[in-house]
Amino acid sequence: MSARIKATVVGSYPVPSWLVGNTSRLVLRDAVMAVLKTQELAGLDVVSDGELMRFDPSHPETNGMVDYFASRMDGIRKHFSLSDFDRFRSDRASGYRLLTAGMVVAKIQDGTLNLPRDYELVSTLTKLPIKFTCTGPHMLARVLTNCFYKNVADLAMDIAVVLRRQLELIEADIIQLDEACIVGSPEDAPWAAEAINHVLDGALNEKAVHICFGNYGGQPQLRGFWRDLIPFLNSLRADHLVLEFARNGYEELPVFTDLDPKIHLGVGLIDIKDNEVESPELVAARIEHAVKVLGPDRLRYVHPDCGFWMLQRSVVDRKMRALVEGRDLFEGRA
Repeated sequence: MSARIKATVVGSYPVPSWLVGNTSRLVLRDAVMAVLKTQELAGLDVVSDGELMRFDPSHPETNGMVDYFASRMDGIRKHFSLSDFDRFRSDRASGYRLLTAGMVVAKIQDGTLNLPRDYELVSTLTKLPIKFTCTGPHMLARVLTNCFYKNVADLAMDIAVVLRRQLELIEADIIQLDEACIVGSPEDAPWAAEAINHVLDGALNEKAVHICFGNYGGQPQLRGFWRDLIPFLNSLRADHLVLEFARNGYEELPVFTDLDPKIHLGVGLIDIKDNEVESPELVAARIEHAVKVLGPDRLRYVHPDCGFWMLQRSVVDRKMRALVEGRDLFEGRA
């Protein structure tokens, strides 16, 4: 009999309005508890803290996926001079942002980053299995301006050393590294895999890697094809992948028949860049298609494409319920 498909989230949840004006530890605890209970009521099998601890009320258009890490690790300067602005304008490698998340001016160190403390807060608030998310070393290296290291690969590895040192202390059921830049930079694959694997090797339990096409203000940021990443994905020492599909469609699913059988798949079934709530019947049909293409034992997780942070809570809660109801419908439990 095939293993039951588990429903989960990718990570972030919309910030409750009452958290914006008061980010004290007690209020934050209450907000995380509300997010966890909402996921439990939706019927999810694995829950997340919603990444609420990474929210910065002075930078509300992002969910802290980069800035939370960049502002805490030593070796990164966040304040920019006039000459820095001139450099950013002329540096086409800075991508879609005029300003990067920070300038690397010294060796990367832990600084005040304290991921074990973040996990400690959430671990006491639910009895369900917990997924702890962490932005990966390739993405962090790619969105920083390197003014110190000989090359970006060395920067990524030092970031990986810091992340591994902290994640080794976290007993979450799943550790998930979020990598939202590699689709657009497949040429980085060799050194990106080395850095990512260094972090994964420190995880105590199940290891996952989330890869998507970017999400900034509800818009995709990258263009690319899954087929170009199969060798890279096969080189990862992950237990499963968490991949975006609902937005771009499922035409490329067949290329994952070339994925190492030891690596299981999580497939995105919920479009987080659209307010329309998918029906359970649509979710079930997408699962049926994925299982038909991939085989009965490859699909282990179903989830939204990416984090939920930019949607309204009322929309997110209905999308989570639809995900679970669709999974149940496919498995004959509805």
